[in-house]
Amino acid sequence: SRVGSLDRLLPSVSTGLSPRKRTTSQCKSEPPLLRTSKRTIYTAGRPPWYNEHGTQSKDAFVIGLCGGSASGKTTVARKIIEALDVPWVVLLSMDSFYKVLSPEQQIKAASNDYNFDHPDAFDFDLLTHTLRKLKQGKSVKIPVYDFTTHGRQKDWKTVYGASVIIFEGIMSFADKELLKLLDMKLFVDTDSDIRLVRRLRRDISERGREIEGVIKQYNKFVKPAFEQYIEPTMRLADIVVPRGGGNMVAIDLIVQHVHSQLEEVREVTYTHTLMAALASAHQAQPLPETLSVLESTPQVRGMHTIIRNKETSRDEFIFYSKRLMRLLIERALSFLPSQVHVVQTPQGEDYEGRTFHGKRITGVSILRAGETMEPALRAVCKDVRIGKILIQTNQDTGEPELHYLRLPKDISEDHVILMDCTVSTGAAAMMAVRVLLDHDVQEDKILLVSLLMAEMGIHSVAYAFPQVKIITTAVDKKVNDLFHIIPGIGNFGDRYFGTDPPPDWSDEDIDEPSY
Repeated sequence: SRVGSLDRLLPSVSTGLSPRKRTTSQCKSEPPLLRTSKRTIYTAGRPPWYNEHGTQSKDAFVIGLCGGSASGKTTVARKIIEALDVPWVVLLSMDSFYKVLSPEQQIKAASNDYNFDHPDAFDFDLLTHTLRKLKQGKSVKIPVYDFTTHGRQKDWKTVYGASVIIFEGIMSFADKELLKLLDMKLFVDTDSDIRLVRRLRRDISERGREIEGVIKQYNKFVKPAFEQYIEPTMRLADIVVPRGGGNMVAIDLIVQHVHSQLEEVREVTYTHTLMAALASAHQAQPLPETLSVLESTPQVRGMHTIIRNKETSRDEFIFYSKRLMRLLIERALSFLPSQVHVVQTPQGEDYEGRTFHGKRITGVSILRAGETMEPALRAVCKDVRIGKILIQTNQDTGEPELHYLRLPKDISEDHVILMDCTVSTGAAAMMAVRVLLDHDVQEDKILLVSLLMAEMGIHSVAYAFPQVKIITTAVDKKVNDLFHIIPGIGNFGDRYFGTDPPPDWSDEDIDEPSY
């Protein structure tokens, strides 16, 4: 029933309000980046760091933005994002969470008789579930709502947890469960005359409507909805922002508070502290059972002698690296599940063999060095699907950050071979595994393959993800103060691609040093 579905809504709800066209803020679906006068800010990504358990150290900081239609919520959100100057921010809009209309409601909407500003118009269950997962640092799928058909599009948008999440909408404070997820609640209080003028300008210039119709709609629908559902929630706000985006004093105060909260997180997750914890946690411990090292035959040791030699030419480095990669991939395939399969030979006799027991195999390379292993995988796995993850280090903080990924659809059902050429501390590999888990890949179906690994990296990955199988051709014992593997192989990407190394390279280097 209508009453039952509104139990947890805070403001009193009346069914006597005349329905109307939607008057929500016209925030488009979450942009992947925000361009400002100063710079480009990425608004989708991952929290920059995880603790030694492979989990996020602290939940994201969630700012809830409420206010009437055309109050300037989106402008305030963008100004906060610009002033915050943090690497990863997600902007989430309530507009994405309209309920799918029934056929009867579709008819009402077509004749402007469906009330899009009633709390019943929003899918609060999906919204709270989505925001809760985002706050925990997990990836979520956001519905893409089509306002012409009043339905959700087939493809949903994948969004990742971030350092800060800004959630805006006219009903942001209308649900008790939703309120529990908000760390800071802002109400944008803009004079009703200004909101009317903005609607007039928008509807006349962008939608070709007549001024009389806009004013009539405002008086009949917009204003009553604001007074009944939106304005009463102002009392729940921690901060009321008069004049919207023009109030830079209020925005500066908000930004200062958020920064103080993020500093607490940084104290917990500071890179070198975590590196020290990872290094000391596994000293003198035996290597994990999930590790498999290629047998050190004279052939394997001979190839290592060539590729580790700093005098080796690039052509020879590439040739012998490729040979090792082929052996490594073949070894990795031996850990995939198989089942008995009987076939008939050309002589008409039965042969009891084995066949792969799984849905699919997908290779995922950690760019850029991991990409060099793709040809070896393609050579032994016919029609294998390939995904890519780019993780780079923030030069200022020393923290790995996810900058790009392209993963095949339905990867959650696959066995995934995760490829990186060298692993020193394991930080980049841990982040890559975390991304796969966020896409619902099962941990015991992930195989991390690398030409060379340091003991520290092996322990770190195995400790955080004990079900991930780790396969390598050699293990080196030490990592120095610059996180280089000792004795190591040098910067694999630069030696393979013939590029100049950066001033302070690392064995897990992509295009910048990665720790």
